[in-house]
Amino acid sequence: MKGQVIDFDSTVPIAFAKINYNNKTITSDWEGKFSIELKEDNKPIVFSYKGYFDKTYYQTVGAKFLLIKMITNNSLKNQEIYSENQVNLIIKKVIENKPLNQPEKALNTFEYKNYEHLLVSANPDSISGKIDTIYKKSLFGKRKITLDSINYKFKKLVEKQHIYQTEKVNLIQHNNDGTKETILASRMAGFKKPLYEYLGLNLVSYSLYENQLEILEIPIQNPISNYGRKMFVFKIIDTVKIQERTVYRIYFQPKKLNSNKLRGLLFVDAENFAIAKAFYRIYGIININATYTFNYRKDHKIWFPEKRKFVVVKGNNSEDLKILGGTIKFNSSLEELQKDASDRVYLKLESTPYDIKINQLVSFKTPSIKINVPENSMTKPDSYWKSIKKDTLDVRKIPTYTNLDSLSIAENIEQKIFLGKKIFNGYLPIGFVDLDLKSIVKYNNYEGFRLGIGGVTNNKLSEKYKISGFVGYGLKDDKLKYGITPSYLLNKETNTWLSASYSYDLYEIGQIQFATQAKRFKIYDPRPINISTFYSNKMASFFIETKYIPKTDIYFGLSRNEVQPLFNYNFYTKDNYYSNFNLATAQFAIEWKPFSGYMQTPSGRLEIEKRFPKFSLQLTKSFANVIGSDFDFTKIDFKITHEIPYLSGQNTSFILQSGFAFGAIPLTHLYSIAPNNLNRESLFKRITFAGKNSFETMFFNEFFSSKYVSFHVKHTFNKVKLAYKIKPLISVVTRMAWGTMDKPEQHIGLQYKTLDRGFFESGVEANQIFKGFGLTFFVRYGPNALPKFDDNFALKLSYVLDLGF
Repeated sequence: MKGQVIDFDSTVPIAFAKINYNNKTITSDWEGKFSIELKEDNKPIVFSYKGYFDKTYYQTVGAKFLLIKMITNNSLKNQEIYSENQVNLIIKKVIENKPLNQPEKALNTFEYKNYEHLLVSANPDSISGKIDTIYKKSLFGKRKITLDSINYKFKKLVEKQHIYQTEKVNLIQHNNDGTKETILASRMAGFKKPLYEYLGLNLVSYSLYENQLEILEIPIQNPISNYGRKMFVFKIIDTVKIQERTVYRIYFQPKKLNSNKLRGLLFVDAENFAIAKAFYRIYGIININATYTFNYRKDHKIWFPEKRKFVVVKGNNSEDLKILGGTIKFNSSLEELQKDASDRVYLKLESTPYDIKINQLVSFKTPSIKINVPENSMTKPDSYWKSIKKDTLDVRKIPTYTNLDSLSIAENIEQKIFLGKKIFNGYLPIGFVDLDLKSIVKYNNYEGFRLGIGGVTNNKLSEKYKISGFVGYGLKDDKLKYGITPSYLLNKETNTWLSASYSYDLYEIGQIQFATQAKRFKIYDPRPINISTFYSNKMASFFIETKYIPKTDIYFGLSRNEVQPLFNYNFYTKDNYYSNFNLATAQFAIEWKPFSGYMQTPSGRLEIEKRFPKFSLQLTKSFANVIGSDFDFTKIDFKITHEIPYLSGQNTSFILQSGFAFGAIPLTHLYSIAPNNLNRESLFKRITFAGKNSFETMFFNEFFSSKYVSFHVKHTFNKVKLAYKIKPLISVVTRMAWGTMDKPEQHIGLQYKTLDRGFFESGVEANQIFKGFGLTFFVRYGPNALPKFDDNFALKLSYVLDLGF
């Protein structure tokens, strides 16, 4: 009889559990699987493992597969288990010898080509072709019989082809400047030109020696990292031979018994303590299997990568999982297969190095650009792909390309994706112009409804020039707003644009806006709906935007501004009162993303791996007595954004932001740090839409600062199923801020407070409860809590639009 031993709570396999039967002892393998010969003597089978209660099983007539679920001993549940001294010393040697065994450190240079094949598929033999009968109740209570042929059709499909597939050949080069990847060829089923985002996808790390492994682009602590021995327990299983070299076979698992993190097998060379082979497994909402094999190069005395294999199947969750931007159903290999045939789907990636060259001359340009995609890599003929050596003949590969290419043409998929990306960024392409969807209808308390039109010319007109503009009319203030911005492309490779602009528009007072900040498309922007204090600004400017310095977005601009506050306010200096302001300013802004990965494509430079933290710095200087400017002041703004994603799907984010203003500076250009609460009597009268990273319990115009610092922390859990189709995304949030105001006597007309004692709020967000709508609830506390109890609470609506792109 065959079987498997697993943890009762997490369904994680229990490796090397002891199995006693008929005075003989065997052990399960590292996946908890075993095979045992039984006699008809009704003797018990006893399963045991440290930290678990013993499990006794008696033979069941007709049983074909034995699934043993062991229960953790509660007295040992949170205790750690430790490695034996012998294996501990071996792992210590592995860590100490990493500089001698890691190719990136041990070799001066190397270069190889790498064939990579990614597919989404299913094993047709695991799918029943049976057409099921389904009984459904009719309106009058009678049962109606229908036939369910979904599994039958699905089986016929995967017998002929894969569900989806892509291929690429890349050149990996390494020297003292780092490691560079160049795409030599690529093709995606259904697309004439591959999507650049796919080419930058890194599902699993190339190297096994880094302190953190990348699994589905999530950092995972490596068992052979500097901290590996503190987090994992190791056990020697036996010694084996690989390429006539003695190798230790070592199993590792987390020290905490109830943890379902990384587990696996390491094959460690007994002479040089290098990794000769490795199996890594992660069990959770998805089950991930990663296999690394290496080839021993006697000439260089090093184990060099031979093959990577990466498989993802569904784990212990009931939700559909999104991989590569699409919804794919996966099935756990631990439990009995579900009825739905699409639960048998898996994602598999295989990559195989060839044409390996070691310690030969290797040179490349711009090492800070991780991936380079030449134009000719996307148009390789079929003859090229036939010349690439494959490990096995895949009879389903060619039909996949043929059928999906036909489907793509018939359904116009490429055009739909192109259109979807445009809409996601807030534009609708119409001929030579991309219509700006944000400019059509807006609303705020000053303008009322604002109707308008705006857009920018696209590549159909020119790739070197573009002209953007807008016209808007406020029905309440009865005034026209407008703007035009012609731009010229100085350098396509670095996305460098030189622009001039002339505009007349409204701006929120005290707004904090970084010039390098991405302007994400929103169906609505909730904050301006409730704002009454704006200023008008007639502005002429020249500016340049570039990615010339790797891993940065840079902005530099010069502007002349005529500012008119649209509320009761005057600014006082020792020489004069000002009710409107003329400003001549220079602004420099930079966003630095040191941990992100970038790709150079024929259409420009793309950020393909969005890593954190990110740093933003902005300097603004106004010059007095220059082209009629009234004031001399300086502003320094700084922001750090950090996110920690988890394989479980949860996420923790942090924002640290500060601003400092010096000199004669009016209230319009100081800091209000994004309040978002209405100053009305009752909680329910204050209900409005929640903002993003705004203070939900802070009233509009309640606080102003010339210097401030704020901190936001947010943790988002997985979706919680409360009822049918009600699955909110729950987040807990805490925000705080401190600030001061220099020379408050200069600001006359608008009453406000300062943040010297600090501002604190915490809350819960339940987003996407139903049809994208959600609720948020925040409470205000600390020194600036209000005397009236219910004034400290804010209840808000939220809305998240999932465009599915």
